[in-house]
Amino acid sequence: MRFQIAIAAFAATTFTTSSSSSAFQTPLHSPISRPSSNAFSSEKSAILRSLLLPPTTTTVPTPFAPAKSSSSAPLRAEASSSSSASSSSEEDDDVVGGTTTTTSGTGTASIPNEIFNLVKSIVGAGVLSLPAGIGAFGNAPSAILPATLLIGTIGFFSAYGFSLIGRVCSYTGGQSYRDAWSQSVGDSTSWIPAVTCTFKTCFAILSYSMILADTGKALLSTAGLQTTRTAALLGITGTALLPLCLLKNLSSLAPFSLLGIGGMFYTTIAMAARYLGGAYKLGAPAVKGSKVAAVPAGKYLADVATNFQPRFGNLGASAAMSPNTFILVSMLSTAYMAHFNAPKFFVELKDNTIKRYNTVVGTSFGISVLLFALVGSLGFLTFGSASSGLILNNYSGKDALMSLSRVAVAVSIVFSYPLIFAGARDGWLDLLKVPVDERTDSVLNKATLAILAGVTVVASQLKELAFIMSLAGATLGNALIYVYPALMFRSAVKGMGEKASKGLKREVPFAMFSAGLGVVMGCIGAKMAFGLL
Repeated sequence: MRFQIAIAAFAATTFTTSSSSSAFQTPLHSPISRPSSNAFSSEKSAILRSLLLPPTTTTVPTPFAPAKSSSSAPLRAEASSSSSASSSSEEDDDVVGGTTTTTSGTGTASIPNEIFNLVKSIVGAGVLSLPAGIGAFGNAPSAILPATLLIGTIGFFSAYGFSLIGRVCSYTGGQSYRDAWSQSVGDSTSWIPAVTCTFKTCFAILSYSMILADTGKALLSTAGLQTTRTAALLGITGTALLPLCLLKNLSSLAPFSLLGIGGMFYTTIAMAARYLGGAYKLGAPAVKGSKVAAVPAGKYLADVATNFQPRFGNLGASAAMSPNTFILVSMLSTAYMAHFNAPKFFVELKDNTIKRYNTVVGTSFGISVLLFALVGSLGFLTFGSASSGLILNNYSGKDALMSLSRVAVAVSIVFSYPLIFAGARDGWLDLLKVPVDERTDSVLNKATLAILAGVTVVASQLKELAFIMSLAGATLGNALIYVYPALMFRSAVKGMGEKASKGLKREVPFAMFSAGLGVVMGCIGAKMAFGLL
């Protein structure tokens, strides 16, 4: 099937799991080689890591931050309805018992800082797998129409879940994902989101370290420096990852987030330039007996392996009814994942009214949807159903513009890492029941060194994560994005009793519909994961 072909095309030259492989492209000066016949097992792992990148760039907020108990904390209201909430919400939905909340907490992060961080949390290198998702069901240009609709729709529901988490924190005084659950659903089951967040982020940083190990080895090889995968990972970890992971405040990551976002924007612009310039278009001979002249092939087409050259047909928008469309749905279901960190974004926002929080949410997810749609469409319009699971593999190794994109993507991953890592660190401190007032810089530094060392050792040895990573995304990821936020919101509104406005009560069924959608997408993803065994 086309999905298996996409997997095979992807991993032969990217994110491979053998010590002699590279993470992105084979050496940037070399043409892309055809996949070997015995590479399929490692290829499955490669594409799954690519698909799971976007949802894993987030942070679990401090779980034991002081919060009011459910009996003493008033269920507070929003200042305005969520920009990503149900359209049925009315202006007075933010009013509980005739009062509104104007501010909460002592955060210092500005709206622009939070937007930079949140966009970087959402948009990772995995966005470069979306053209392959479109190519899984279509091979004609019009296939981008239903694909863009899916990107926008799932992006909306993901933003809605992110908004719900912040609103629950506002109602209950929750300071973390676990705390919000404890104050709304109940303390006895608060271990469920805590464990989910911790293990999801641990899988994420492990995957990223494995990718960076292969990437570093490939880039050094391109520069004429031969090294091992382990040595490359140790060098990247010691010189870049460790200093970044020692940072304590999200707002201090804004400059790095801007750099990472810049890399993805550059890649998008480079893809647009190559598509509009026809550098990879197929040539066509002149038609005898007519005035139709020959169409020359694109400048770099000859340098691209046959299996990566553009391939188009007549399967357009109508092909979206094919079951293969679920491949794209599975990719998108956790593509926008940043939800571990929603409480921290709310708490750290300066003057954190719901209106200001939803400005961050709406703007960040809107930018992310735009980038997802652009990258997916540009890659697919350039290469059609031949789009690789990492679209950069389709571009010639002699294309300097796209080679720089590969470097930009590597930089983007490096500066995403601390956001992911902070989630794993805070999650383990949560499970170990370390109170927030005991989380001094010394404790955080020791935890950082211990966790990063452990992850680095495992990543240097482990080379196959396909089934675990895909199943983690389908189950843990969808639960955190869609199911848990809806359950917390329903319990919070129920806890308000008569103080809850009619609008909030009417919104509960919509929130539960979002949870149901997450369950369906999770089942689809889990089925695909088990299919890879």
